[in-house]
Amino acid sequence: MHRVVVTGLGPVSGIGIGVDEFTAGLRSGRSAAAPITSFDATGFPHHWAGEVPAFRPEALLRRLRIADWGRSALFAAAAARLAVTDAGLPLATIDPGRVGAVVGTTSGESTVVEQLTAELVEGGYPAMSVEALRQAPAERLSYAVSAELGLAGESVTLTTACSASNYAIGYAYDLLCCGEADVMVAGGADSVCRWAHAGFFRLGALTERACRPFDRDRSGILTGEGGAALVLETLEHAQARGARIYAEVLGYGVNCDAHHMVAPNEESVAACMRLAQDNAGVKPEDVDYISTHGTGTPANDLCEARAIRAVFGDRVPPVSSIKSMLGHTMGAASGFGAIATTLGIRHGFLPPTINWANPDPELSWIDPVPNTARSATVRVAQNNGFAFGGNNAITIFGAIR
Repeated sequence: MHRVVVTGLGPVSGIGIGVDEFTAGLRSGRSAAAPITSFDATGFPHHWAGEVPAFRPEALLRRLRIADWGRSALFAAAAARLAVTDAGLPLATIDPGRVGAVVGTTSGESTVVEQLTAELVEGGYPAMSVEALRQAPAERLSYAVSAELGLAGESVTLTTACSASNYAIGYAYDLLCCGEADVMVAGGADSVCRWAHAGFFRLGALTERACRPFDRDRSGILTGEGGAALVLETLEHAQARGARIYAEVLGYGVNCDAHHMVAPNEESVAACMRLAQDNAGVKPEDVDYISTHGTGTPANDLCEARAIRAVFGDRVPPVSSIKSMLGHTMGAASGFGAIATTLGIRHGFLPPTINWANPDPELSWIDPVPNTARSATVRVAQNNGFAFGGNNAITIFGAIR
C-alpha cells in the first residue's frame, strides 16, 4: 500500500482563482455572494449566488477549444491546469497512462441542458443546437481534464451530488494506494444554473443574501459554482521528483443510508465519520479541525453538529464552513473543503465561518471559528461532504511526517 500526498491545488472560485488568491480569500473571510448574472433571476424572490465572474477560461487553458465545452467542464479543466501547474508536475516526462482524472459533479452541464430544453420548446427537435448536444453529457467533465492535460489513465465523472468531490478524492486515493496510478487529478465542478436555484427555493432551503452556517438565525444556502482540483501522488513519486508536499491523504469513508431524498440522517453521518477515521488510522482526539458540510440550513447544521458530538464527545475540535464564503458549490463543495483543509495544514490557520452573529443554544458545543481566520497548528483535519439521497463522503488529511 502506497502513501498518498497532495502536491498541487487548483481552486477556481468566487473568492479567488489560483492558490494565492484563494488562500488570501480564506484568510480575509471574503464573500462571493452577489446578484445572479448566469441567468435571468426575474420572478425569483431571491436573486443572489456565489458566482465566479472573474473566470476567463481562455486565460487558463492551453489545449481545449473553449467553444466546444460547457461551463462546468471548463471549470474542471481550468482547475486541473492550475493544480498541475501548482504541483510543478512535468507531464511531458511522465507516462500518461499512469496519470488519471476523477471529477465529481451535481448538475453536470445543466446550463447546457436548460438551453437545449428552451430550444426544444421553441422549435422542436430540429431547433436543438448540435454544438450544445455535444456539450451536454456529464462525463465530459473528466474528459475535459484528460484532454487538457493529455492524460491516458482512468477518466471518471462521479455524480454523487454535493459529496461528489470527496468521492472523487477517495476513488483517486484507492488507485494510488494500490499502485494502479502514480498521479491522479481529483476534485469537482459545477455551475450556477436556474434549475438548482429553483429547486432549492422550492425546498425552502434557499437564503436571501447571506449564508450563516451554525448561526441561530441561519435560513439556508446560496447556490454557488466553480472548479476545485487536487494533484494527488504516491509519496514515492512525489519524493523522487522533489515535489513540495502540502499534506498527506490519510484516508476516507463513504456510506449511503438512503434514509430520505433530502433530509440528512444523524446516525449515518456519524457512522461515516467513524469509517473515515478508521480508514485513516486516527482517533477522534487526533483531529484538530473539521471542515464541515455546513450548508446553513437549519436541518443540515443541527444534524451535522449532533453527529460530530456523537463521535467526538466532549472534545469537539473547531469547525468552520467555507460555504459561508463561496456559497454551495454543489459537486465542487468538498473539493474546495479539501483545498481549504490542506492549506490550513500547510500554513497553520483555520478558515472562518463568516456571517456568523448569534450562537445557537442547540449547538452549544460548536466553535465555528466565527468571522475571522484563526492561527492554529493543524496536524489532522477532517473534511465532511454530504449529499441528497444519504450519500456521505468524508476525507481525512494530515501533516506529512
